[in-house]
Amino acid sequence: MLFRSWAQTADAHWPDVARVPDHVGVEHLVVTRHALVRQVLTDPVTYRPDNALDAVTPVPVAALRVLAGHRFRLPPTLANNGGDSHPQIRAVVADALHPTRVAAQRPWLTALVRERLAAVGAALDAGAPVDLHAELAADLPLLVLARLVELPDAPVGAVKEFARAALELFWAPLDADRQAVLAAEVGRFHRVLREFAATGGGLAGSLRAAGHPPDVVVGALFFLLVAGQETTSQFLTLLLHRLAGEPAVRAGLRAGTVAAADVVEEGLRLEPPIVTWRRVATVDTTLGGTAVPAGSSIVLWLARAGRDPAAVAAPDEFRPGQRGSRRHLAFGAGAHRCVGDQLARMEAAVVVGETAPLLDEVTVVRAPWCPDNLTFRMPDAFVVRRG
Repeated sequence: MLFRSWAQTADAHWPDVARVPDHVGVEHLVVTRHALVRQVLTDPVTYRPDNALDAVTPVPVAALRVLAGHRFRLPPTLANNGGDSHPQIRAVVADALHPTRVAAQRPWLTALVRERLAAVGAALDAGAPVDLHAELAADLPLLVLARLVELPDAPVGAVKEFARAALELFWAPLDADRQAVLAAEVGRFHRVLREFAATGGGLAGSLRAAGHPPDVVVGALFFLLVAGQETTSQFLTLLLHRLAGEPAVRAGLRAGTVAAADVVEEGLRLEPPIVTWRRVATVDTTLGGTAVPAGSSIVLWLARAGRDPAAVAAPDEFRPGQRGSRRHLAFGAGAHRCVGDQLARMEAAVVVGETAPLLDEVTVVRAPWCPDNLTFRMPDAFVVRRG
């Protein structure tokens, strides 16, 4: 279950809290109910985020040496920071991603999406299949993020490869050979981030000006490049695929009776790109009647919490605007709630609004496939053709 949780959200037989061993024998407490997941996320004293970025497959010495050779470090910055520095770091990042600055990107993004859809339409008219992940969704969030925070001047392809390598290295079941390959890729790009953190402007410059040391600047950039854009591109692909199978919703969009923003919220509830997140218990406690010893790894099943019948009226149906639709935990909750939630929502609303008419005219040739991963779905492609 730990590596296919996104595929088992409708299984009705899970208890509120389950003890589940992972692929290396480590036991985790998997929390499935919306109220309990939220309870953990909003209690940073009892449940700390210290293990959020720990590798679920222990990294062997050979791969650790590769990382050390690149001076790779991930100090507590955002997702894994339960210390006093977190509010200050988060405030700098939140300012860079302020809703006013995000809204200002909407016209530019809309024009870019329309330009890409024109090319997609031409290819479809010529009878060619088109991968909407590669041709539309994959790099859009990175391009927007780069405008907001002045990311390193690196090729888009290299950044995307690094981000996916990081998601695999820290959250997938792996063998030692694969870990060594991924460690080299992550380490190489970490060196780029380290150089940029020392001299770059935008967010990097703001963090330096606030007095944060270089490792913290690198850690914040690392997390933004992984979680700040890769997860949104994943979500765009997953949402478009879901929308392709929802003709009534598309009809509502055409008629103006369904809002793109509501489609996005239902997509986040039913097709979240981040399906689990982790916490560690700091004291002996109980959760939903289950004993939780101090030091326990808590796996919060965000995707299943979004289908909790106690939280939403029709948990397994795609009904934009339904009661409870916006109560999902796709962005987490509490002090570590995703700081880029408004950015992701804006990007998804633009893509839905502009792409829905195209989906009326195509059939799915290849649905997205997602590899084994504890937390991230990482779809690889979404291929359609005309007719």
